[in-house]
Amino acid sequence: MDRYVATAVGDGVAYLFPPGTLARTRWLTCDMLLDGQELAVFELAMQEGDGGRRFQLRFGLLANCQARVRVPLTVTDQNRWQIGREGAWLKPLCSGDAVDLSRLDRITLTLLRHGSSPVRWWMSRLEVRDAEPPRLEHPLLPQGQLVDELGQCAIRDWPGKTRSLEQMAQRLRDQLAAAPRHRWPARFTRWGGDAHRRLGEGTGFFRTHHDGRRWWLVDPDGHAFWSAGQDCIGLGADANVEGLEDALPFAIEPDANPIRYPWMKRNFARVFGSDGWQEAWKTIILGELRRTGFNTIGNWSQWRVASEAGFPYVRPLEFAPRRTARIFRDFPDVFDPAFAEDAEEFAQQLAESRDDPALIGYFLMNEPTWGFAHMTPAEGMLINAPDCATRRTFDRWLAERGITTPSEEDFRAFSTIMVQRFFGTLSDACRRVDPDHLNLGARYHTIPPDWALAGMESFEVFSFNCYRERIPTDQVAAVSQRLNRPVLIGEWHFGAMDVGLPATGIGAVATQADRGKAYRVYLETAAADPHCVGVHHFICYDQSCIGRFDGENYNIGFYDICHQPYEPLIAAARASHERMYDVAAGTAEPYTDAPQYLPRLFI
Repeated sequence: MDRYVATAVGDGVAYLFPPGTLARTRWLTCDMLLDGQELAVFELAMQEGDGGRRFQLRFGLLANCQARVRVPLTVTDQNRWQIGREGAWLKPLCSGDAVDLSRLDRITLTLLRHGSSPVRWWMSRLEVRDAEPPRLEHPLLPQGQLVDELGQCAIRDWPGKTRSLEQMAQRLRDQLAAAPRHRWPARFTRWGGDAHRRLGEGTGFFRTHHDGRRWWLVDPDGHAFWSAGQDCIGLGADANVEGLEDALPFAIEPDANPIRYPWMKRNFARVFGSDGWQEAWKTIILGELRRTGFNTIGNWSQWRVASEAGFPYVRPLEFAPRRTARIFRDFPDVFDPAFAEDAEEFAQQLAESRDDPALIGYFLMNEPTWGFAHMTPAEGMLINAPDCATRRTFDRWLAERGITTPSEEDFRAFSTIMVQRFFGTLSDACRRVDPDHLNLGARYHTIPPDWALAGMESFEVFSFNCYRERIPTDQVAAVSQRLNRPVLIGEWHFGAMDVGLPATGIGAVATQADRGKAYRVYLETAAADPHCVGVHHFICYDQSCIGRFDGENYNIGFYDICHQPYEPLIAAARASHERMYDVAAGTAEPYTDAPQYLPRLFI
């Protein structure tokens, strides 16, 4: 392998070749080895000549572990959002244009995102192959094993690192003993609402309300409710150890899932036993949520734990159609008659919780991958599903308007119709099963373009994920006013690199104390916005230092993998939660002492 050094974004290596070289090949591959202790993110780009169409594949590398890059060239049609992570090759994501392999004449591999130091790596020459390259089973590990017996990073040290199983065990026993004493802020109702503000009679379920000045959620007893949530309440920090077995200090259990190795569950079981760990965890985490002042258990959580405890929660639904084909990424053939049957089956997920007053509402899905594409669903359908019911409907729609060659405007207009049918059909089916809980939308990955937003009128609350320093109040207002709906933020966070994790996450600051300041600025700015009814932080626990199922390995939790709380962050969150109702009511100004925000390091 050859050695490379990159000091700036865009540094890397370029390969030029005659057009047609890749026309009959099936794979690109090379081996890479990243130096240092931080994540680095690269972009592999394939382009059709100067200024031509360009396909991009973004991926990260785990430091001090050999990675094998294996790119199936079928992904260049952009019908695929992501390639599965393999070992130290992390979260490969497709973007850009669909390209013609016969027209490609250049490939570049360049640095896209990095930390504070120059990036050094070793790499074999990029190769094209007809046959699938073999997986890498025994990667080089220049500094030895990457994790210790507790799941912490073994090749870094930092203040507060847990030094032994005994130290972790004592912490967990202390947390279990303290948990029953923790309480919500005194102002909260039994549902976490505002005891000082009643908005009519309770209906027994959560609902929305506009009081003439701002939007609110309303708790089952009729009190104003603003949702401060924590996502992923479950024994997280699962690690993908497949292909990284040599990097572990022990052999994983024969019945363990290597793609989602439950490291924190393992830690709890070692302390409380195989029969007692789950109840211990439930007691601890519910107490910790009350201590911190969260009034909502957010998405991706063990929602039945919340339901049993009477703790307000939201739940995600999973759309996995059995009868309807996908026509572009995860967009289904919505004009196929079978889609209505799939929608009815989808809605049955709500049957178990439809009578639960603690359920705020449900998300239809999370970040539809068709929303990340450069092309609309209508355009993607033409490339990837030339014969389907939606395509035939599109052809009739064009013919009725006398259009032979659709324009970009036509693609957008018909994509709106597709989105309306998609979400409208799912929403109607859900209301038939559960007429009382809120439809919280689809957690779009950002503010959607107009053609997509126009198809989302079936939601009762519009949700999107917003990884910024503050919520974009002008855009939130525009969406809320257009749909006549309140807005909920489904995900956001800030991370640091002072506690042994190799990446910050999508928001970045320097220290855990700065994470607390960033939390306060974000939440209280959102609470002051009259169109926003809540923000849900992603996530409860740090991700594994060697990466979760797709490779993300960020310091974005309130607790580390040994269940050690980040107390500066917890204290800051509690302070904001205690005053958020005053901020929302306009009787207190939001917190403004922002930290210094740093360049973000994430995949």
